[in-house]
Amino acid sequence: MSGAEILLQPGVFPRLLQGLWVTVWIAGVSVALSVPVGLLVGWLMTVRSRVVRFLMRVYLDFIRIMPQLALLFIAFYGFARMWNLNLDATGACVLVFVLWGGAELGDLVRGALESIPRAQYESAYVLGFTPWQTFTRVILPQALRRMLPASVNLATRIVKTTSLAVLLGVVEVIKVGQQIIDANRFDYPNGTLWIYGVIFLMYFIVCWPLSIVARRLEKRWSHD
Repeated sequence: MSGAEILLQPGVFPRLLQGLWVTVWIAGVSVALSVPVGLLVGWLMTVRSRVVRFLMRVYLDFIRIMPQLALLFIAFYGFARMWNLNLDATGACVLVFVLWGGAELGDLVRGALESIPRAQYESAYVLGFTPWQTFTRVILPQALRRMLPASVNLATRIVKTTSLAVLLGVVEVIKVGQQIIDANRFDYPNGTLWIYGVIFLMYFIVCWPLSIVARRLEKRWSHD
């Protein structure tokens, strides 16, 4: 047998779709919570206080240096038990992905804010805008426009990185695929390729539209 018959078994596709939903849920919540964290971190990276900027730089460097898998283990096996937190594997994944996404997005926000010409600030002050109005109505909209394509790419990376959740026991799409393969390893010894092929297509269907949006935004706004 080619192994493709494993895909025709009752319950295979519904289970894979259920696992995909867990993957999308983790990624969606992580991306949503990363936005306010990233905006705050990015803004703090541009304030005048050297202490604040140093702390934000340490945070960013720590997140970038540490592998995401190590951060997952630290959050799940370390912090949760050290502080007696009721943090399950899914919660640990969301926590790590928010800290990671917030740090990466914060650096994008910092770069976008610093790319705004100083004349934009001065023009807003001449028009009578307060510093807060200048930031929220003039500077931030321009910065968001410049960083949006890269932010969409970051969301795609978060979706793909959720595959690491399987190592904490989260029953997401890859874990479901492994369970299906193990349950049918004798009847369908060649079914592994087909199951992982379907999982690949699922990730592709989720991430491909995001990649298209990022490319179109970058192409459209690069000419403005």
